Amino acid sequence: MRRFSRLSNGSRKGRRIAAGEREDGTAKGCQAASRVAVVVVVTSGLFAGCTAPAPEPVTPSGGVTTTIALEPVADGFVAPVALEIPDDASGRRFVVDQIGLVRIIRVSGELAPTPFLDLRDRVVSLSPSYDERGLLGLAFHPDYAVNGRVYVYYTASSGTEFSAENRVSEFRVSSSDPDLADLDSERVLLAMGSPQSNHNGGQLAFGPDGYLYIGTGDGGAGNDVGLGHTAGLGNGQDKSSLLGKILRIDVDDGDPYGVPADNPLVGDPEAAAEVYALGLRNPWRFSFDSGGARRLFVGDVGQNLFEEVNIVQSNGNYGWNAREGAHCFDSGDANPPSAECRTVDAADRPLVDPIIEYGHRSTQGRPSGISVIGGYVYRGDSIPALSGQYIFGDWSTGFIIGDGSLLAAEEDGTGQWALRELKVADTSTGRIGRFVLAFGRDGDGELYLLTSQRTGPSGTTGQVHKITATDSTN
Repeated sequence: MRRFSRLSNGSRKGRRIAAGEREDGTAKGCQAASRVAVVVVVTSGLFAGCTAPAPEPVTPSGGVTTTIALEPVADGFVAPVALEIPDDASGRRFVVDQIGLVRIIRVSGELAPTPFLDLRDRVVSLSPSYDERGLLGLAFHPDYAVNGRVYVYYTASSGTEFSAENRVSEFRVSSSDPDLADLDSERVLLAMGSPQSNHNGGQLAFGPDGYLYIGTGDGGAGNDVGLGHTAGLGNGQDKSSLLGKILRIDVDDGDPYGVPADNPLVGDPEAAAEVYALGLRNPWRFSFDSGGARRLFVGDVGQNLFEEVNIVQSNGNYGWNAREGAHCFDSGDANPPSAECRTVDAADRPLVDPIIEYGHRSTQGRPSGISVIGGYVYRGDSIPALSGQYIFGDWSTGFIIGDGSLLAAEEDGTGQWALRELKVADTSTGRIGRFVLAFGRDGDGELYLLTSQRTGPSGTTGQVHKITATDSTN
Protein backbone atom coordinates (compact mmCIF):
# COMPACT_ATOMS: atom_id res chain seq x y z
CA MET A 1 0.00 0.00 0.00
CA ARG A 2 1.12 3.53 -0.69
CA ARG A 3 0.07 5.85 2.13
CA PHE A 4 0.01 9.60 1.63
CA SER A 5 -0.34 12.04 4.49
CA ARG A 6 -0.82 15.76 4.22
CA LEU A 7 0.75 17.70 7.10
CA SER A 8 -0.40 21.15 8.16
CA ASN A 9 2.76 22.76 6.78
CA GLY A 10 2.20 21.21 3.37
CA SER A 11 4.96 18.59 3.56
CA ARG A 12 4.51 15.09 2.21
CA LYS A 13 5.79 11.73 3.35
CA GLY A 14 5.84 8.23 1.99
CA ARG A 15 5.75 9.11 -1.73
CA ARG A 16 7.58 7.22 -4.48
CA ILE A 17 7.91 8.80 -7.91
CA ALA A 18 8.11 6.57 -10.95
CA ALA A 19 10.77 7.26 -13.51
CA GLY A 20 9.92 8.74 -16.88
CA GLU A 21 9.93 11.88 -18.95
CA ARG A 22 7.43 14.71 -18.66
CA GLU A 23 5.58 15.71 -21.79
CA ASP A 24 4.29 19.19 -21.01
CA GLY A 25 3.72 21.18 -24.14
CA THR A 26 1.75 23.86 -22.27
CA ALA A 27 1.82 27.48 -23.33
CA LYS A 28 3.23 30.27 -21.20
CA GLY A 29 2.15 33.82 -20.48
CA CYS A 30 -1.30 35.40 -20.66
CA GLN A 31 -3.93 33.27 -22.38
CA ALA A 32 -7.18 34.48 -23.85
CA ALA A 33 -10.38 32.88 -22.58
CA SER A 34 -12.14 30.39 -24.84
CA ARG A 35 -15.25 28.21 -25.03
CA VAL A 36 -18.11 28.98 -22.68
CA ALA A 37 -16.48 30.83 -19.84
CA VAL A 38 -13.50 32.96 -18.96
CA VAL A 39 -10.51 31.19 -17.41
CA VAL A 40 -9.48 33.24 -14.42
CA VAL A 41 -7.26 33.22 -11.32
CA VAL A 42 -7.25 35.49 -8.29
CA THR A 43 -4.89 38.44 -8.21
CA SER A 44 -3.60 37.77 -4.71
CA GLY A 45 -0.03 37.23 -5.90
CA LEU A 46 -0.45 33.48 -5.69
CA PHE A 47 0.83 32.87 -9.20
CA ALA A 48 3.30 34.50 -11.50
CA GLY A 49 2.05 35.73 -14.85
CA CYS A 50 0.13 38.66 -16.27
CA THR A 51 -3.32 39.82 -15.30
CA ALA A 52 -6.29 40.11 -17.58
CA PRO A 53 -9.77 41.55 -17.11
CA ALA A 54 -12.52 38.96 -16.77
CA PRO A 55 -15.35 39.63 -19.24
CA GLU A 56 -18.87 38.50 -18.49
CA PRO A 57 -19.17 34.70 -18.70
CA VAL A 58 -21.48 33.18 -21.26
CA THR A 59 -23.82 30.39 -20.19
CA PRO A 60 -25.84 29.34 -23.25
CA SER A 61 -29.39 28.20 -22.66
CA GLY A 62 -31.28 26.01 -25.11
CA GLY A 63 -34.88 26.75 -25.97
CA VAL A 64 -36.01 23.17 -26.58
CA THR A 65 -37.85 21.29 -23.84
CA THR A 66 -37.49 17.53 -23.66
CA THR A 67 -39.75 15.51 -21.38
CA ILE A 68 -38.48 12.21 -20.02
CA ALA A 69 -39.93 9.55 -17.75
CA LEU A 70 -38.41 7.91 -14.69
CA GLU A 71 -39.05 4.18 -14.58
CA PRO A 72 -38.67 2.63 -11.08
CA VAL A 73 -35.98 -0.04 -10.96
CA ALA A 74 -35.26 -0.71 -7.28
CA ASP A 75 -35.77 0.96 -3.89
CA GLY A 76 -35.04 0.47 -0.21
CA PHE A 77 -31.50 1.86 -0.35
CA VAL A 78 -30.18 4.31 2.22
CA ALA A 79 -28.14 6.59 -0.06
CA PRO A 80 -27.33 5.08 -3.49
CA VAL A 81 -24.31 6.96 -4.84
CA ALA A 82 -23.16 4.82 -7.79
CA LEU A 83 -24.42 2.18 -10.21
CA GLU A 84 -21.96 0.06 -12.16
CA ILE A 85 -22.35 -2.91 -14.50
CA PRO A 86 -19.44 -5.30 -15.13
CA ASP A 87 -18.70 -6.51 -18.62
CA ASP A 88 -19.41 -10.13 -17.75
CA ALA A 89 -22.65 -10.79 -19.71
CA SER A 90 -24.55 -11.39 -16.45
CA GLY A 91 -26.84 -8.38 -16.78
CA ARG A 92 -26.50 -7.64 -13.05
CA ARG A 93 -26.54 -4.03 -11.89
CA PHE A 94 -24.41 -3.20 -8.83
CA VAL A 95 -25.51 -0.30 -6.62
CA VAL A 96 -23.19 1.39 -4.13
CA ASP A 97 -24.93 2.42 -0.91
CA GLN A 98 -23.00 5.11 0.95
CA ILE A 99 -23.30 3.33 4.31
CA GLY A 100 -20.85 0.67 3.07
CA LEU A 101 -22.83 -1.79 0.96
CA VAL A 102 -22.73 -2.89 -2.66
CA ARG A 103 -26.08 -4.41 -3.60
CA ILE A 104 -27.01 -6.41 -6.70
CA ILE A 105 -30.11 -5.82 -8.80
CA ARG A 106 -30.73 -9.09 -10.58
CA VAL A 107 -31.81 -9.37 -14.22
CA SER A 108 -35.31 -10.13 -12.94
CA GLY A 109 -35.34 -6.73 -11.23
CA GLU A 110 -35.20 -8.21 -7.74
CA LEU A 111 -32.72 -6.90 -5.21
CA ALA A 112 -30.48 -9.70 -4.00
CA PRO A 113 -30.97 -10.11 -0.22
CA THR A 114 -27.25 -10.53 0.51
CA PRO A 115 -24.88 -7.64 -0.35
CA PHE A 116 -22.12 -8.30 -2.85
CA LEU A 117 -19.80 -6.36 -0.54
CA ASP A 118 -20.37 -5.25 3.06
CA LEU A 119 -17.84 -2.73 4.36
CA ARG A 120 -19.93 -1.22 7.12
CA ASP A 121 -17.44 -2.26 9.77
CA ARG A 122 -14.59 -0.60 7.82
CA VAL A 123 -16.33 2.66 6.90
CA VAL A 124 -16.18 5.54 9.40
CA SER A 125 -19.28 6.23 11.46
CA LEU A 126 -21.52 8.49 9.37
CA SER A 127 -23.76 11.32 10.51
CA PRO A 128 -27.35 10.43 9.55
CA SER A 129 -28.33 14.07 8.95
CA TYR A 130 -25.62 14.85 6.40
CA ASP A 131 -22.26 13.30 5.54
CA GLU A 132 -20.03 13.21 2.46
CA ARG A 133 -17.94 10.26 3.62
CA GLY A 134 -18.63 6.55 3.28
CA LEU A 135 -18.43 4.05 0.44
CA LEU A 136 -18.27 6.38 -2.54
CA GLY A 137 -17.01 4.59 -5.64
CA LEU A 138 -16.90 1.26 -7.47
CA ALA A 139 -15.19 0.09 -10.65
CA PHE A 140 -14.91 -3.35 -12.20
CA HIS A 141 -11.67 -4.31 -13.89
CA PRO A 142 -12.05 -4.37 -17.70
CA ASP A 143 -11.24 -8.10 -17.53
CA TYR A 144 -13.50 -8.72 -14.55
CA ALA A 145 -15.14 -11.71 -16.24
CA VAL A 146 -11.71 -13.40 -16.17
CA ASN A 147 -9.89 -12.03 -13.10
CA GLY A 148 -12.79 -11.10 -10.78
CA ARG A 149 -11.09 -7.91 -9.58
CA VAL A 150 -13.16 -4.99 -8.35
CA TYR A 151 -12.09 -1.61 -6.90
CA VAL A 152 -13.76 0.60 -4.31
CA TYR A 153 -13.20 4.02 -2.79
CA TYR A 154 -14.26 4.48 0.83
CA THR A 155 -13.59 6.54 3.96
CA ALA A 156 -12.04 4.66 6.87
CA SER A 157 -10.67 5.58 10.28
CA SER A 158 -7.06 6.68 10.11
CA GLY A 159 -3.90 6.24 12.14
CA THR A 160 -2.44 9.41 10.61
CA GLU A 161 -2.67 12.98 11.87
CA PHE A 162 -6.26 13.07 10.57
CA SER A 163 -9.12 11.06 12.00
CA ALA A 164 -10.10 9.62 8.62
CA GLU A 165 -8.57 8.61 5.33
CA ASN A 166 -9.95 7.80 1.89
CA ARG A 167 -8.85 4.43 0.59
CA VAL A 168 -8.75 2.89 -2.86
CA SER A 169 -8.88 -0.89 -2.40
CA GLU A 170 -8.97 -3.94 -4.60
CA PHE A 171 -11.20 -6.93 -3.81
CA ARG A 172 -11.73 -10.20 -5.63
CA VAL A 173 -14.96 -12.02 -6.23
CA SER A 174 -15.56 -15.17 -4.19
CA SER A 175 -14.34 -18.33 -5.89
CA SER A 176 -17.54 -20.10 -4.86
CA ASP A 177 -20.24 -17.43 -5.35
CA PRO A 178 -20.29 -14.84 -8.17
CA ASP A 179 -22.69 -12.70 -6.12
CA LEU A 180 -20.22 -12.26 -3.26
CA ALA A 181 -16.89 -10.49 -2.94
CA ASP A 182 -14.19 -12.02 -0.77
CA LEU A 183 -13.83 -9.65 2.19
CA ASP A 184 -10.48 -11.16 3.12
CA SER A 185 -9.04 -10.33 -0.29
CA GLU A 186 -8.80 -6.58 0.33
CA ARG A 187 -5.61 -4.98 -0.95
CA VAL A 188 -5.33 -1.27 -0.12
CA LEU A 189 -3.69 0.57 -3.01
CA LEU A 190 -3.92 4.15 -1.79
CA ALA A 191 -4.70 5.77 1.57
CA MET A 192 -5.08 9.55 1.54
CA GLY A 193 -5.53 11.52 4.75
CA SER A 194 -8.86 13.39 4.89
CA PRO A 195 -8.38 16.70 6.75
CA GLN A 196 -12.12 17.43 7.05
CA SER A 197 -15.25 15.36 6.50
CA ASN A 198 -16.40 16.92 3.23
CA HIS A 199 -14.99 17.05 -0.31
CA ASN A 200 -13.92 13.43 -0.64
CA GLY A 201 -14.56 12.90 -4.34
CA GLY A 202 -14.76 9.14 -4.71
CA GLN A 203 -15.42 8.33 -8.35
CA LEU A 204 -13.50 5.42 -9.87
CA ALA A 205 -13.52 4.50 -13.55
CA PHE A 206 -11.33 2.63 -15.98
CA GLY A 207 -10.49 4.71 -19.01
CA PRO A 208 -10.33 3.59 -22.63
CA ASP A 209 -6.59 3.16 -22.03
CA GLY A 210 -7.20 0.51 -19.36
CA TYR A 211 -5.88 2.66 -16.51
CA LEU A 212 -7.83 3.41 -13.32
CA TYR A 213 -8.89 7.04 -12.89
CA ILE A 214 -9.62 8.35 -9.38
CA GLY A 215 -11.40 11.58 -8.43
CA THR A 216 -10.33 13.23 -5.16
CA GLY A 217 -11.70 16.29 -3.38
CA ASP A 218 -9.57 19.09 -1.97
CA GLY A 219 -9.72 17.77 1.59
CA GLY A 220 -12.76 19.65 2.84
CA ALA A 221 -13.91 22.65 4.85
CA GLY A 222 -14.18 25.77 2.66
CA ASN A 223 -11.93 27.78 0.35
CA ASP A 224 -9.25 25.02 0.26
CA VAL A 225 -7.50 26.59 3.23
CA GLY A 226 -6.76 25.64 6.85
CA LEU A 227 -5.51 22.49 8.52
CA GLY A 228 -4.35 19.96 5.96
CA HIS A 229 -4.42 22.44 3.06
CA THR A 230 -1.24 23.79 1.51
CA ALA A 231 -0.74 27.31 2.83
CA GLY A 232 -0.90 30.04 0.19
CA LEU A 233 -1.72 27.58 -2.55
CA GLY A 234 -4.45 25.11 -1.61
CA ASN A 235 -4.43 21.38 -2.27
CA GLY A 236 -6.12 21.77 -5.63
CA GLN A 237 -3.15 23.74 -6.97
CA ASP A 238 -0.45 21.80 -5.09
CA LYS A 239 1.04 19.35 -7.58
CA SER A 240 2.61 17.34 -4.74
CA SER A 241 -0.79 16.61 -3.18
CA LEU A 242 -3.16 13.88 -4.32
CA LEU A 243 -6.14 15.98 -3.19
CA GLY A 244 -8.25 18.06 -5.57
CA LYS A 245 -7.16 15.95 -8.53
CA ILE A 246 -7.95 13.32 -11.10
CA LEU A 247 -5.40 10.56 -10.52
CA ARG A 248 -4.41 7.85 -13.00
CA ILE A 249 -2.74 4.56 -12.03
CA ASP A 250 -1.97 1.17 -13.55
CA VAL A 251 -3.48 -1.59 -11.41
CA ASP A 252 -1.94 -4.29 -13.60
CA ASP A 253 1.65 -3.29 -12.90
CA GLY A 254 3.79 -2.41 -9.90
CA ASP A 255 3.41 -3.00 -6.18
CA PRO A 256 0.74 -2.13 -5.27
CA TYR A 257 0.26 -0.29 -8.58
CA GLY A 258 2.23 1.35 -11.34
CA VAL A 259 2.28 4.90 -12.65
CA PRO A 260 1.71 5.21 -16.42
CA ALA A 261 4.86 6.53 -18.08
CA ASP A 262 2.88 9.24 -19.88
CA ASN A 263 1.29 10.71 -16.76
CA PRO A 264 2.02 14.43 -17.11
CA LEU A 265 4.04 14.95 -13.91
CA VAL A 266 6.20 11.84 -14.12
CA GLY A 267 9.81 12.88 -13.66
CA ASP A 268 9.00 16.01 -11.64
CA PRO A 269 10.57 15.38 -8.20
CA GLU A 270 8.25 17.93 -6.58
CA ALA A 271 5.05 16.40 -7.93
CA ALA A 272 2.92 13.35 -7.34
CA ALA A 273 3.36 11.17 -10.39
CA GLU A 274 -0.18 9.82 -10.02
CA VAL A 275 -1.69 13.22 -10.90
CA TYR A 276 -3.44 13.31 -14.26
CA ALA A 277 -5.20 16.68 -13.85
CA LEU A 278 -5.47 19.23 -11.06
CA GLY A 279 -7.36 22.28 -9.81
CA LEU A 280 -10.57 20.54 -8.72
CA ARG A 281 -12.69 21.19 -5.63
CA ASN A 282 -14.89 18.14 -5.27
CA PRO A 283 -15.31 16.14 -8.50
CA TRP A 284 -18.63 14.45 -7.82
CA ARG A 285 -18.92 11.99 -10.64
CA PHE A 286 -17.00 11.77 -13.86
CA SER A 287 -17.39 9.55 -16.89
CA PHE A 288 -15.80 8.73 -20.20
CA ASP A 289 -17.96 9.16 -23.25
CA SER A 290 -18.60 5.66 -24.62
CA GLY A 291 -18.54 7.06 -28.17
CA GLY A 292 -16.93 9.84 -30.14
CA ALA A 293 -13.48 10.84 -28.92
CA ARG A 294 -14.06 9.12 -25.54
CA ARG A 295 -13.69 12.42 -23.71
CA LEU A 296 -13.61 12.61 -19.91
CA PHE A 297 -16.48 14.70 -18.44
CA VAL A 298 -16.15 15.83 -14.82
CA GLY A 299 -18.76 17.57 -12.68
CA ASP A 300 -16.96 19.71 -10.10
CA VAL A 301 -19.02 20.97 -7.17
CA GLY A 302 -18.72 24.70 -6.55
CA GLN A 303 -18.74 26.66 -3.31
CA ASN A 304 -20.79 29.85 -2.94
CA LEU A 305 -21.88 30.86 -6.39
CA PHE A 306 -21.21 28.56 -9.36
CA GLU A 307 -21.28 24.92 -10.48
CA GLU A 308 -19.21 23.60 -13.38
CA VAL A 309 -18.58 20.74 -15.78
CA ASN A 310 -15.15 20.25 -17.36
CA ILE A 311 -13.79 18.14 -20.16
CA VAL A 312 -10.60 16.96 -18.50
CA GLN A 313 -7.39 16.26 -20.35
CA SER A 314 -3.93 15.22 -19.25
CA ASN A 315 -2.08 18.00 -17.41
CA GLY A 316 -5.14 20.25 -17.38
CA ASN A 317 -5.51 22.70 -14.51
CA TYR A 318 -9.15 23.55 -13.82
CA GLY A 319 -8.60 26.48 -11.53
CA TRP A 320 -9.66 25.74 -7.96
CA ASN A 321 -9.04 27.48 -5.57
CA ALA A 322 -8.01 30.30 -7.86
CA ARG A 323 -11.44 30.36 -9.42
CA GLU A 324 -14.95 29.03 -8.98
CA GLY A 325 -16.56 28.08 -12.27
CA ALA A 326 -15.43 30.68 -14.78
CA HIS A 327 -14.88 33.39 -12.18
CA CYS A 328 -12.06 34.73 -10.07
CA PHE A 329 -12.19 33.33 -6.55
CA ASP A 330 -10.75 34.99 -3.45
CA SER A 331 -10.57 32.69 -0.43
CA GLY A 332 -10.66 35.76 1.80
CA ASP A 333 -13.92 37.01 0.29
CA ALA A 334 -15.71 34.15 -1.40
CA ASN A 335 -18.85 35.85 -2.69
CA PRO A 336 -18.10 38.66 -5.17
CA PRO A 337 -15.86 37.50 -8.03
CA SER A 338 -12.87 39.78 -8.60
CA ALA A 339 -12.85 42.02 -11.65
CA GLU A 340 -9.37 40.96 -12.76
CA CYS A 341 -7.33 37.82 -12.37
CA ARG A 342 -4.40 35.86 -13.66
CA THR A 343 -4.86 33.31 -16.41
CA VAL A 344 -2.00 30.88 -15.76
CA ASP A 345 -0.93 28.69 -12.87
CA ALA A 346 2.37 28.48 -11.00
CA ALA A 347 3.92 26.56 -13.88
CA ASP A 348 2.73 29.11 -16.47
CA ARG A 349 0.14 26.68 -17.76
CA PRO A 350 -3.16 28.24 -18.83
CA LEU A 351 -6.11 27.38 -16.68
CA VAL A 352 -8.81 25.48 -18.55
CA ASP A 353 -12.33 26.77 -19.05
CA PRO A 354 -15.34 24.79 -17.87
CA ILE A 355 -17.55 23.81 -20.79
CA ILE A 356 -20.66 24.42 -18.67
CA GLU A 357 -21.37 26.59 -15.67
CA TYR A 358 -24.54 27.66 -13.93
CA GLY A 359 -25.30 29.72 -10.85
CA HIS A 360 -26.81 29.02 -7.48
CA ARG A 361 -29.50 31.54 -8.36
CA SER A 362 -31.52 31.43 -11.55
CA THR A 363 -30.94 34.31 -13.93
CA GLN A 364 -32.86 34.93 -17.14
CA GLY A 365 -34.59 31.58 -16.79
CA ARG A 366 -31.38 29.56 -16.91
CA PRO A 367 -31.04 26.36 -14.83
CA SER A 368 -29.71 26.75 -11.30
CA GLY A 369 -28.79 24.57 -8.34
CA ILE A 370 -26.30 24.19 -5.52
CA SER A 371 -24.35 20.99 -6.22
CA VAL A 372 -23.61 19.59 -9.65
CA ILE A 373 -23.98 15.82 -10.11
CA GLY A 374 -21.88 14.58 -13.03
CA GLY A 375 -23.51 12.22 -15.53
CA TYR A 376 -22.90 10.67 -18.95
CA VAL A 377 -23.05 11.42 -22.65
CA TYR A 378 -26.16 9.64 -23.83
CA ARG A 379 -25.40 6.94 -26.42
CA GLY A 380 -28.54 4.83 -26.01
CA ASP A 381 -31.34 4.24 -28.51
CA SER A 382 -34.51 4.74 -26.46
CA ILE A 383 -34.43 8.58 -26.38
CA PRO A 384 -33.23 9.83 -29.79
CA ALA A 385 -33.86 13.45 -28.74
CA LEU A 386 -30.94 13.18 -26.29
CA SER A 387 -28.47 11.38 -28.52
CA GLY A 388 -24.92 12.69 -28.05
CA GLN A 389 -25.91 15.10 -25.29
CA TYR A 390 -24.32 15.25 -21.86
CA ILE A 391 -26.97 14.30 -19.30
CA PHE A 392 -26.29 15.29 -15.70
CA GLY A 393 -28.07 16.94 -12.79
CA ASP A 394 -28.05 19.01 -9.67
CA TRP A 395 -28.56 17.74 -6.11
CA SER A 396 -31.28 20.22 -5.08
CA THR A 397 -32.13 23.90 -4.83
CA GLY A 398 -32.07 23.68 -1.02
CA PHE A 399 -31.43 21.45 2.00
CA ILE A 400 -34.96 21.11 3.40
CA ILE A 401 -36.93 19.39 0.63
CA GLY A 402 -35.36 17.46 -2.22
CA ASP A 403 -35.71 19.49 -5.41
CA GLY A 404 -33.08 18.04 -7.70
CA SER A 405 -33.00 18.62 -11.44
CA LEU A 406 -32.08 16.79 -14.63
CA LEU A 407 -29.98 18.77 -17.07
CA ALA A 408 -28.89 18.30 -20.67
CA ALA A 409 -26.05 20.04 -22.49
CA GLU A 410 -25.59 19.92 -26.25
CA GLU A 411 -22.45 20.94 -28.11
CA ASP A 412 -22.68 22.89 -31.34
CA GLY A 413 -20.18 23.02 -34.18
CA THR A 414 -18.19 25.83 -32.53
CA GLY A 415 -17.60 24.06 -29.23
CA GLN A 416 -20.28 26.01 -27.35
CA TRP A 417 -22.62 24.07 -25.05
CA ALA A 418 -26.33 24.87 -24.80
CA LEU A 419 -27.72 24.03 -21.38
CA ARG A 420 -31.34 23.23 -20.54
CA GLU A 421 -33.38 21.49 -17.89
CA LEU A 422 -35.21 18.27 -18.74
CA LYS A 423 -38.86 18.02 -17.73
CA VAL A 424 -39.94 14.94 -15.78
CA ALA A 425 -43.31 13.48 -16.78
CA ASP A 426 -46.04 12.73 -14.26
CA THR A 427 -44.91 15.27 -11.68
CA SER A 428 -46.81 18.44 -10.81
CA THR A 429 -43.75 20.65 -11.24
CA GLY A 430 -41.90 18.78 -13.99
CA ARG A 431 -39.04 18.31 -11.54
CA ILE A 432 -37.81 15.21 -9.72
CA GLY A 433 -38.95 16.14 -6.21
CA ARG A 434 -36.03 14.25 -4.62
CA PHE A 435 -32.33 14.75 -3.92
CA VAL A 436 -30.21 13.66 -6.90
CA LEU A 437 -27.21 11.58 -5.81
CA ALA A 438 -25.72 10.05 -8.94
CA PHE A 439 -26.23 8.58 -12.40
CA GLY A 440 -25.48 5.19 -13.91
CA ARG A 441 -25.09 3.74 -17.40
CA ASP A 442 -25.67 0.24 -18.72
CA GLY A 443 -24.06 -1.64 -21.59
CA ASP A 444 -26.66 -0.36 -24.04
CA GLY A 445 -25.87 3.25 -23.21
CA GLU A 446 -29.12 3.78 -21.31
CA LEU A 447 -28.97 5.93 -18.20
CA TYR A 448 -30.12 5.56 -14.60
CA LEU A 449 -30.86 8.13 -11.90
CA LEU A 450 -30.11 7.54 -8.21
CA THR A 451 -32.07 9.60 -5.68
CA SER A 452 -33.15 9.90 -2.04
CA GLN A 453 -35.60 11.92 0.04
CA ARG A 454 -33.01 12.44 2.80
CA THR A 455 -30.08 14.85 2.93
CA GLY A 456 -27.95 12.28 4.74
CA PRO A 457 -27.29 8.53 4.84
CA SER A 458 -30.36 7.49 6.83
CA GLY A 459 -33.72 5.84 6.24
CA THR A 460 -34.58 3.68 3.24
CA THR A 461 -35.85 6.22 0.73
CA GLY A 462 -33.03 5.65 -1.77
CA GLN A 463 -34.22 4.69 -5.23
CA VAL A 464 -32.85 3.73 -8.64
CA HIS A 465 -34.76 4.89 -11.71
CA LYS A 466 -34.17 4.30 -15.39
CA ILE A 467 -34.39 7.39 -17.60
CA THR A 468 -36.81 6.57 -20.43
CA ALA A 469 -38.76 8.27 -23.18
CA THR A 470 -42.39 9.36 -22.95
CA ASP A 471 -44.92 9.04 -25.76
CA SER A 472 -44.19 12.65 -26.67
CA THR A 473 -40.39 12.35 -26.58
CA ASN A 474 -38.82 12.36 -30.02
